[in-house]
Amino acid sequence: MQIKNKMPTSTPKTKVTRVNYTKSYDTVSQAVNDLVNRGYDENFTVDGKKHLVCEKKKISFEPDKFTVDEVYRFEGDSDPGDEAVVYGISSAEHNIKGVLVNGYGASSAPNADEVIKKLKIRTQK
Repeated sequence: MQIKNKMPTSTPKTKVTRVNYTKSYDTVSQAVNDLVNRGYDENFTVDGKKHLVCEKKKISFEPDKFTVDEVYRFEGDSDPGDEAVVYGISSAEHNIKGVLVNGYGASSAPNADEVIKKLKIRTQK
């Protein structure tokens, strides 16, 4: 898998999203490992109530309290099942940073797209 370097457009065939990026990665695991090494050490999932859930602490949060700091979208060369998006997210209010990984398109987790739309996007300075 390779990460592409275009910002998103409204076209459904957009190949990539990277927000506030300083790095590029060849694999999802490289992106996740580097984010963890840089302090994004919590693993987040999305629950049925459309909350972000911190897996380690077993706490759920409203998504509008979080900001997307970095986004990396990966596409498989031949298998759409390899498509994934890695989000580095943080909440100053809750003093927590972590990683949310979601499939892309048909492989997206239930409720995840709706939760992700509620996250704030950090703008570059």
